Amino acid sequence: MRVLIEFVISFLSTVGFGLITNVPRRSLLPAGITGSLAWVAYYLVLQVDPGLILPNFTAAIVIGILGNISAVLFRVPVNIIYVPSLVSLVPGGILYLGMRSFTLGREAPTSQYLFNTLTIAISLAVGFVVAEVIFYRIKPILMKIVTRRQSPSHS
Repeated sequence: MRVLIEFVISFLSTVGFGLITNVPRRSLLPAGITGSLAWVAYYLVLQVDPGLILPNFTAAIVIGILGNISAVLFRVPVNIIYVPSLVSLVPGGILYLGMRSFTLGREAPTSQYLFNTLTIAISLAVGFVVAEVIFYRIKPILMKIVTRRQSPSHS
C-alpha cells in the first residue's frame, strides 16, 4: 500500500511541476509515469540500501531509460520528460540546510550537508550517463518497433 501512495504522490508532484514549467500537455502523462516509476525505484532501493548513492543512481537510470523511450514514442525532446521527472530527486532540502549552516557559521554540519548534496548530484549524473549508454544500445530495436507500428502493413 505504501508503494502505491508513493507512486501517486510522485506522479502528482511530477505532473504539477510539469504544469508550472509549461511542459506540453501531451508530455505530462509520460513524464508523470516516468517520475513516479523513478521515485518507486528510489523508494524500493532505499529499503534495501539506506545510503545516498544507490537509490539515486537507480532512480536516474529509470528516468534516463524511460525518458528516452517516452521521447521517441511521443516525439518530444527528452529534456521535456527529464526535468519534471527529476524534481522529486533533486536534493534541494539538503542544499538549503547546508547553506543555512554555512550562514550560521557551523562548519561541521555545512560540510556534511554539502557533501551529501554533491554525492546525490554525482549519483544522478552517473545514473543518467549509464541510462544513455543503455538506451543507445536498445534504440535500434525500439526504432524498428515504432516504425513497424506506424507503417501500414501491405500484406
